[in-house]
Amino acid sequence: MADLVDVASEIIEANVAYTLSHTKRFENQSNHECEECCAVIPEQRRKLGGVTRCISCQTEYEAKQKHIRG
Repeated sequence: MADLVDVASEIIEANVAYTLSHTKRFENQSNHECEECCAVIPEQRRKLGGVTRCISCQTEYEAKQKHIRG
């Protein structure tokens, strides 16, 4: 019979594998300028990959999306 610690370890490993497989990956190139306001996007932010908006515009965009979705 399996030890409780072994069962717990298997559950944790399965959860980690699931989470990693469903994690959003940003592999696209980032814009140098915000697509909304044309401000320069800082290098640190561009390193994330797939960035298209400055922080201010992205925050506003996400707030609008949250409002639309309810």
